[in-house]
Amino acid sequence: MLKGVCVGSTMMVPGVSGGSMAMLLGIYDRLIYSVNSIRSGKSLLLLGTFSIGGFIGILLFSQPLLSLLERYPMLMLYFFMGAVGGGIPLMLKKAEVRRFSMPVLIWPAVGMLLVWILSLLPEAPVQAGLEMGLKETVFLIITGIAAAVALVLPGISVSYLLLVFGIYDGMILALHGFHLPVLAPFGIGLLLGIFLSTKTLEHAMKHYPRPTYLMIFGFILASLAEIFPGVPEANQMLLCCVLAGAGFFAVRSLSGLEDTA
Repeated sequence: MLKGVCVGSTMMVPGVSGGSMAMLLGIYDRLIYSVNSIRSGKSLLLLGTFSIGGFIGILLFSQPLLSLLERYPMLMLYFFMGAVGGGIPLMLKKAEVRRFSMPVLIWPAVGMLLVWILSLLPEAPVQAGLEMGLKETVFLIITGIAAAVALVLPGISVSYLLLVFGIYDGMILALHGFHLPVLAPFGIGLLLGIFLSTKTLEHAMKHYPRPTYLMIFGFILASLAEIFPGVPEANQMLLCCVLAGAGFFAVRSLSGLEDTA
């Protein structure tokens, strides 16, 4: 549940992927397998516990995090960068990287290239709200499917895709106002997209584990480059380093609980 809170609280932060956080915390592959074996009681228990934590994170912590990010962008982004760095050792362990070779370099580069191409998409004008009709309902279902792919694949930010589709502000308002005409169709698309994309990803993880994990590693490295805010000023340098270290050790500690998650 604690890992769900961590993932949920960062989902609405632009440039930070919920999938990345789940991977860095060491629960990602278990979630993928649980979604695809949802009839199992054990899988339902894991998904239910994680989902409760995720909703708690979204409802209680996403807005405070966004406010802190708006007020202290440099400090918060260094904290997130440290958090990403804290999960890298686990990623390399899952990819079974024992020595560097050409594939170890190529697959992360492919992942980084895909995220870079996605970042070139122009952002649509962000709407403050949504007028609901049949066309808007269908659009929200399609957006939910696209957001599910971003949610499942580490390194691709759900919030960035919402910006691209022009509904980021509308979804924030709908979440905090619990506006069901907006949340319901988006949620339907989200569930549909999750089931479709997790099947593909589980197959890749089982049959091609090394290239799959290395490409995901590339996704995460690209997201790290995307949120890099630049070198802090002298008066913020020490605090940025402290927060980056705090993020690193927080995620490192949580990812160490993988076997008991």
